[in-house]
Amino acid sequence: MPRVAVDVLLKREILDPQGRAVEEALPGLGYEGVREVRVGKHLELVVDAADEELAARVDAMCQGFLTNPVIESYRWRVIEESERADV
Repeated sequence: MPRVAVDVLLKREILDPQGRAVEEALPGLGYEGVREVRVGKHLELVVDAADEELAARVDAMCQGFLTNPVIESYRWRVIEESERADV
């Protein structure tokens, strides 16, 4: 069963106050030269689906529940065990 990573961000035209706060805090912490910070969410899930069904199932979950398609965009990909964010 494939492990899928879904990355969700606010659409470019939507203000990101959390990203702005992080961007403004970084120079004070010694991290200069960072711009255009966007804060979002990263989800990982194992999907019990055949290869030919995977894209439709993941897109349906993203559009119907995991994101707010009015203000958020998403991108997903199949990942290997070594790419997990929780290792």
